[in-house]
Amino acid sequence: MENYCTIYSHELYFEKIIPEIQKVFPKGKISTSVQDERKTIQVSIKEGLFKPKKEFQIFYRERTTPSYKILEIDSPLTQNLSGMVGFVNSLPSTNEKVKELLLQKIQTLNSELPILSKGDLDEELKMLTKNICQSFDGIVFAQPNINISKSDTQHFLNKDLNLILDTNGNCEIENLEVKIDSIYFDGDQKELTEDQKNRKSRSESIIKKYQIKLNTNLPCIESENDTIIRTPKEIAERVTLLATTNMVAFNHISAEQAIEYLKKYNLLEKATQKELSFLDNPTEEAKSHETWKCECIWVLSWALEIIEDLGSPNNLADLNKIASDRYPIGEDKDPNLFIKSISATRSKSEILDANDLYYRLDWVCVDARINETTTENMHPGVVYERHYALNWLVGYMNQDWDNVSCDT
Repeated sequence: MENYCTIYSHELYFEKIIPEIQKVFPKGKISTSVQDERKTIQVSIKEGLFKPKKEFQIFYRERTTPSYKILEIDSPLTQNLSGMVGFVNSLPSTNEKVKELLLQKIQTLNSELPILSKGDLDEELKMLTKNICQSFDGIVFAQPNINISKSDTQHFLNKDLNLILDTNGNCEIENLEVKIDSIYFDGDQKELTEDQKNRKSRSESIIKKYQIKLNTNLPCIESENDTIIRTPKEIAERVTLLATTNMVAFNHISAEQAIEYLKKYNLLEKATQKELSFLDNPTEEAKSHETWKCECIWVLSWALEIIEDLGSPNNLADLNKIASDRYPIGEDKDPNLFIKSISATRSKSEILDANDLYYRLDWVCVDARINETTTENMHPGVVYERHYALNWLVGYMNQDWDNVSCDT
């Protein structure tokens, strides 16, 4: 196999790589393996009996201690990054500002992703590389003579695949964004509060009862003092929109009927861009994906005290258990009456308890997927969707509904 390029990012995102691959290679056969600190994704594309084989590999590794600076050589990746700093320092540059920003960005890199390929996959790999870079704020280290090359020597590209710097000092850009996620701050973190430590301990006790793998090294989530729960009105509006698109997903109403319903009650403007895209083109695949939002409706209804208990992470949500007079939508029913009727939520402590638990359960599911094992006593789809809704409820990283991340 030939080296295509290497992507570096501040983010840790291994569990999100396969969905990105599936977008570009929907028919690709994907397998994963783990050896020491390195994780491997193997993808093969079969196009016919007499056509040459096409395949590529992705190798992924992270820093032992994610950070926003290189403090010590604690892993092969930090050793590589330290060498990269020296390499860039030695290069000439036509834009010293961008060179300095590149040096700062290298300090913040926490993951490395080399891509090796065999067969004519250049255009697809270009798309995959750009998608990953833009999704995870990556930069690329590239060799000359590949289709993303912007130089006839070794060089760095930004997330838009424009030239940051090559070994001759050439540069195509005027600025380079350097993002630092607060979860990777070292030494500057606040001392853990009692509610954080107690919450982590309670969640771990619950997980032990499930008799599944427990990662005691996962950090605490935010404290109650540093968390602002979404308002009752926000939650009520969100569950109303989810309930409406869910009706389309299950073919109870058409997308056109859903749009008219939301327009009639002045709620279409509350729909997210992804929801509008779904209603504009509700394919069978999109409907299948949208049906999983039952779990989000379940969680938000629990947060509004409409249901008593989230139940087991192994059981699918049953929306039929929600009384019709407490459900936000219905035939000839004004959802604004439901929204106006909501004035309170569960306590911040209860919601954070659930958030902490599902954060840790999601790690179990991700770990099982990476290692190709099964998860006992829980359904990965249920866990992920509930974690998603709970992260939105607690305002995780201030992300809007379409862009909630479920980091583990």
